[in-house]
Amino acid sequence: MRPLPSPASNAPSGSAFSASGEITQRVVQGAGGDPGRARRGPFRPGQLVPSRARLEARLLARTFRVVDMLAAAGFALALALQGHVMAGVLWAVVITAGLRLTGGYAFPRKQGLPNHLGAVVVALTAAVGATSLPVLGAHRSDALVAGTLAGAVVAFMALHAAWWTIIARGRAKGSLTPNVVVVGATANAQRLIESAMRTGEVNVLGVFDDRLDRAPENIMGVPVLGDTTALLDHRIMPYVDRVVIAVASTAQARVRQLVEKLDVLPNPLNLFIDVGGPAEDDQALARIAAGHESDLTGAKAGSKRRALAKRAQDVVVAGLGLLVAGPVMLLVALAVKLDSPGPIFFRQRRHGFNNEAILVWKFRSMRHEMADASAARQISANDDRVTKVGKFIRKTSLDELPQLFNVLTGEMSIVGPRPHAIGMKTGGVESAKLVAQYAHRHRMKPGLTGWAAIKGSRGPVDTPESVRVRVALDVEYIERQSFWLDLYVIAMTIPCLLGDRSAVR
Repeated sequence: MRPLPSPASNAPSGSAFSASGEITQRVVQGAGGDPGRARRGPFRPGQLVPSRARLEARLLARTFRVVDMLAAAGFALALALQGHVMAGVLWAVVITAGLRLTGGYAFPRKQGLPNHLGAVVVALTAAVGATSLPVLGAHRSDALVAGTLAGAVVAFMALHAAWWTIIARGRAKGSLTPNVVVVGATANAQRLIESAMRTGEVNVLGVFDDRLDRAPENIMGVPVLGDTTALLDHRIMPYVDRVVIAVASTAQARVRQLVEKLDVLPNPLNLFIDVGGPAEDDQALARIAAGHESDLTGAKAGSKRRALAKRAQDVVVAGLGLLVAGPVMLLVALAVKLDSPGPIFFRQRRHGFNNEAILVWKFRSMRHEMADASAARQISANDDRVTKVGKFIRKTSLDELPQLFNVLTGEMSIVGPRPHAIGMKTGGVESAKLVAQYAHRHRMKPGLTGWAAIKGSRGPVDTPESVRVRVALDVEYIERQSFWLDLYVIAMTIPCLLGDRSAVR
């Protein structure tokens, strides 16, 4: 993992702040004189990971703990089979509690492997000592018990070396550290960046400010990437977990103005308050990184547990779906190939979670030479582009079955807003520009089916009103989403599709 630079090494020397908190001196400073790094910033990971693929170190630590408990139970059973039941019970209890009490699952960001293994050694020492008491009390020298305990020590040291390595590599790759962008090139933004450098809680990818004439080119090495208009369409946004407003807390009117403008983003929006000292800054940043701060846009707070349940549901349903639909998919593929020249599959770039561009798979239903990857012309009744087989598989939605692979890769979900093609037009106007809240539908992964689909909003959105209805239903689903609602949508999808012969698909 790349070491975090100290605040002093990246501070913009000579920079000053006005009474309003704006940086008033333009400073151009790269880390070590390297213009490339100055442009990328000190936090930029080697590889940007989409926010949908971000993991949480605490959730991984819980998984590690479960594996450790199973390993402890295995060694306890081995001791019990050797006639030392009490020793096995003590081993399982003490090693499980000891690893937690000594911080074996904390994984502080600046803790090296030797220090982590040192905590594990303390827990193992206590567990071995407690386990040995009933064995010695039985006045028996048991080489098999000694071998079992030695194996347990080696196993737990190896496990925790692996756990530490997984966490360290995840953080180095950027998959375990939330990415944020800051709005406001202010003194408060500098406090946030200093806190991020101290704690490593977040990667600050960039700063945006409407007052570029007063903004520096970077703050402590973090580049100023443009104004808030540039933020709305910036290519970095699919990799951003949170947008943090860091203007002065007294500038309430400006905060309201920024919230109204940035409300169209699918990314959660938070406020970093300039109250207190470094300790308070670190606590506030930790809450933002963990998603414990209230979202200023009013969106439903994301639940890690809910997301895990939804992902498990996706994997199980998609896996079963491929097993059941596999023979049907083979027949459809053969029919498509025999019906018209061209590839079996049609791939189209569509918007995914947080506006990420994903490649969605479908069985080809149109003539290859007339394919419309950008959906500039939406499907219509008796569309001359659709093949004979295409009409059938579109009517029965069999053309969507390859998207089960998108679900398994994590780009899509079984239930969610249907993914629309990037640049899709309605009446000659880009659909995304017809409804202010259009991007809100990207606050969740797109789905193979969805609330809108079972409520009658299927097929093309060829009028401004149909776009508004689709977006309203998608936002309603996102606000209500639960494991049980998803099961209801899945159960209702086939009856709704078979009972609807009016929708153009």
